Order: sequence, then C-alpha cells, then structure tokens
Amino acid sequence: MCRTLSAFPTSCLERAKEFKTRLGIFLHKSDLGSDTGSVGKFEWSSKHSKEGRNFSEDVLGWRESFDLLLSSKNGVAAFHAFLKTEFSEENLEFWLACEEFKKTRSATKLASRAHRIFEEFIRSEAPKEVNIDHETRELTRTNLQAATATCFDVAQGKTRLLMEKDSYPRFLKSSAYRDLANQASAINTSPSNCSPAEPLHT
Repeated sequence: MCRTLSAFPTSCLERAKEFKTRLGIFLHKSDLGSDTGSVGKFEWSSKHSKEGRNFSEDVLGWRESFDLLLSSKNGVAAFHAFLKTEFSEENLEFWLACEEFKKTRSATKLASRAHRIFEEFIRSEAPKEVNIDHETRELTRTNLQAATATCFDVAQGKTRLLMEKDSYPRFLKSSAYRDLANQASAINTSPSNCSPAEPLHT
C-alpha cells in the first residue's frame, strides 16, 4: 500500500479525496461531545482502527454487524448523524452514556452520574426520554437506590436491541450510507488498491 497520497495515480487521488470529503460532510453533522451535556465527554475505543485498516474498510464494516458499527468512532458518529435526521438520537446517546458510566470507579461519582443519566434519559418526560417500557423504567429507578455499574444494563440492552432491529437497518438503507459504501467499494476494488491514508479530521 502506498504510504502517502502523493504516491497515488491521479484518478485514485480524486476518488480518495471525494470519498474523504463525503465522509467528512456526513460525520460533521454529528458532534457527540457537545450533545451529551451532563453525561460528559466520551472516550472513544480504538478497536475500530487496527494497524493498516483504512476508512473505506471501516465504512464497509458498518453493514456487517451492529457491533462493528458501534465499535467504530466514525461509525457511531455517522449513525448519530443519521438518527438526528429522524429525531431519534436519544437511544444512541443513552447507550453511549451507559458505556461511559461503566468506567466510573468512585462510588460517590457512580451514584451522582447514575441519577444524572436517569433524569436525562429514563424518567417520564425526561429531556431525552428513551423508548422503554414502564417495568424497565421502574426497575432502573429501583436499581438507583444502590447504584452499581450494572444498574442500567436492562434498559441499555433494550435500547440497543431497538436500535439494532429498527434504526440500524434504516441507516444501512439510507442514501447517505449507500453513497459512502459504493465509494468505499470502488476504492477497495481499484487496481491500484488506493485508499485514504491520512487521518480524517472533522
């Protein structure tokens, strides 16, 4: 694989530039750092970016499984951007908030963060109320009486399942993702095996 974009043929450079621009525009619509409010800044996993893996492979991986999408920084941002167009981003934001919450080690912080998440996503008429049943909502409320890292597990699992069965298939069928996937496929099948080699900045 070429180490720099300058080493690519002109046609490859143009394709890579167009792909990168399109992906950048798509991801620019989503700014999770500012949308999470009291939940705080997310710490992204590096699982999505193994040595030598390029952006086109990342994009194509999103359709292989929901797990691969959620393990990709760009995938989560793109999915979030799509959900915002449907006014249904709260489920993903809650799932991410729970993932961050599980990293909390301080018992004092655990309790305070648990109550903030509950107030933002779980209680009836919460600002970003997620779509869960009454029984799950009350179970989560009870769990908060002695908050642990697993107190949101049932609610998080149900919102994840809802996204996987409902929002995720629509995301894969969206014109924005199909365009990206088509371009990614074209780059991967290019005779010159070209792909964007520099980091994506949004």
